[in-house]
Amino acid sequence: MDSKRITYASIEDYIETFPPEIQLLLQAVRETIRSAAPEAKEKISYQMPTFDLHGNLVHFAAFKQHIGFYPGADGIAAFKDELSAYKGAKGSVQFPLDKPLPHELIGRIVVYRAAQNKSRADMKPGKRKTDA
Repeated sequence: MDSKRITYASIEDYIETFPPEIQLLLQAVRETIRSAAPEAKEKISYQMPTFDLHGNLVHFAAFKQHIGFYPGADGIAAFKDELSAYKGAKGSVQFPLDKPLPHELIGRIVVYRAAQNKSRADMKPGKRKTDA
């Protein structure tokens, strides 16, 4: 095990490790997610800021040249046309630091993912609503 690995207790701890200009971007992404899914809980998962709502909702992280946003493969697929201007992979997208962050798009992706997670939670055995 790598004893030098940094661990974070909270999203705030994570954000505080970055320079002020990056902290502002990370806080803005955090607020966008909070606004789109106010019932989601904050946590650290995979050593990244994460919002949880019936399971992982989205993750985000700062890198040298971009902010990584991780809404999962379904979140990327549902918005693939709008995300086509950005580098990405099956479950992630990279927002360059030298361009404005697409907060409105991030918010819509979070709303989509929240609805998806809620729907999945409602379908779990023992959670199903019965017809009366």
